Amino acid sequence: MQQALSRKQRGSQNRRKAVIKVARAHARVADTRRDWQHKLSTAIIRDNQAVYVEDLAVAGLGRTRLARSVHDAGWAGFTTMLEYKAARYGRTFARVDRFFPSTRMCSDCGRITEKMALDVRAWDCPCGSHHDRDVNAAKNIRAAGQADLNDRGAHVRPGPVPAVRREAVTHPGATCSTRSVEGISVLQDGEDVNSC
Repeated sequence: MQQALSRKQRGSQNRRKAVIKVARAHARVADTRRDWQHKLSTAIIRDNQAVYVEDLAVAGLGRTRLARSVHDAGWAGFTTMLEYKAARYGRTFARVDRFFPSTRMCSDCGRITEKMALDVRAWDCPCGSHHDRDVNAAKNIRAAGQADLNDRGAHVRPGPVPAVRREAVTHPGATCSTRSVEGISVLQDGEDVNSC
C-alpha cells in the first residue's frame, strides 16, 4: 500500500484514497499490537506475584539486524503496561539495570565470563555447570530483582503495598438486609436489627 501511494500523483483523488488505505493499515497493525500487549501483560501479572524485567537499550537494539523484530514488539509500551498493571493488582515490579551482566554471570557460582557473541546459545562455566543462555539470564534477573539493591546501588524493589481497605472483610450487616428490592422493609414485627 505504501508503494502504491508513492506512485500516485500529488494532489490527485487517487492519492487521497491511497493515503486513507495506508492510514487504515497502520491503525490495524497498531491495534493488533496493543491488543496482544494488553492480553499478555494481564496474563503475566495475574499469574505471578513478582515480575522483574531487564531495562534493555531498545534504541541500540534497533540499530542491529533484529531492528524490525525489536520495534515490532513495542518493548517500551509492553513494560509500561506491566508496570501499571502490577501497581493496580498489588504485584511487585522491578527493572534490573541494563548493564547488569545477566547473560555472562553463572547463576550457580556467580563468576562472570568474557563477552559472548549472540550466536552462542549455551556455555559451560569453570565451576562445572552447563547453562542455556536465556534460562541463565532469567535466573540472574530474578535474583537481581529480588535483591533490595542492584549493583549500582539503585532501589529495585518497591515498598510494601497495603491491602485495599475492606478488601477481604466480612461486614456484620452484609448478610442481613433490612430492605427488599423495592425499598420496603422486610423485617417482621418484633425482630431486632442487631440479631442478624
